[in-house]
Amino acid sequence: MPELPEVEALAAFLRERAVGHTIDRIEVPSLSALKTFDPPVTAAAGQPLTGASRHGKFLDIHVGDDLHLVTHLARAGWLHYRETFNAKTPLKPGSGPIAVRVRLDDESGFDLTEAGTKKSLAAYFVTDPRLVPGIARLGPDVLAVTTDEFATAIRSRKGQIKGVLTDQTVIAGVGNAYSDEILHAARMSPFALTNRITDDKMAELHTATRAVLTDAVARSVGQKAATLKSEKRSGLAVHARTGLPCPVCGDTVREVSFADTSLQYCPTCQTGGKPLADRRLSKLVR
Repeated sequence: MPELPEVEALAAFLRERAVGHTIDRIEVPSLSALKTFDPPVTAAAGQPLTGASRHGKFLDIHVGDDLHLVTHLARAGWLHYRETFNAKTPLKPGSGPIAVRVRLDDESGFDLTEAGTKKSLAAYFVTDPRLVPGIARLGPDVLAVTTDEFATAIRSRKGQIKGVLTDQTVIAGVGNAYSDEILHAARMSPFALTNRITDDKMAELHTATRAVLTDAVARSVGQKAATLKSEKRSGLAVHARTGLPCPVCGDTVREVSFADTSLQYCPTCQTGGKPLADRRLSKLVR
């Protein structure tokens, strides 16, 4: 799933490559992906692409003076930039993984795609990003808060830190992969309860959050869209590394699986050497 660093990098890539070009047309072969109807996407034709930015994990493509193509790439979505589109004819409905295609005046452009059969990618064509329900509900951006603001946001929701840290209404930008990395860097159990985290540990968690994400952004920005996924994988210490040695202590990275997701952690670094029970309803080590 694209998270803050990858979305920030995609926005930077579009600012470098696409901003300044005029949109020839926007095509939506996956009608279920487009969640809005007013204004229609046909209003983008002939408008300049004026910017690209990020709201949490949402990518915001600025069109003209007051239009925005906003997308949430969900778990399996991505942006594929094409220097030239071979086909000139419009896409037919249900064109494979392509959800949205943006054609530019120099015959380049990009596709918003989604792999797999579960279609969750969402696109919105709006006059204000705040009209997107997910953006309207976002908490403060994780890279814009002070230590005190971070602590206040985290403590506003009682629960296990892994779930609270990834709740976009509490604080925006952290997803499943980077929350594993942040908690590993902070040497904190993913099941630590937010109301039991001391001020010192909360400050460490905030420092780790900023360090992990700013490092990931620095590694990602400047990469082409096609190389971002491999760059992300190369920088991970525990996420998606089940069974491999922890790069800090050498212990084996463990996993806890849930219905539709999983987390990875290092017992030595994070849970005092005790493995967490890999059953959702078990009594978990905190």
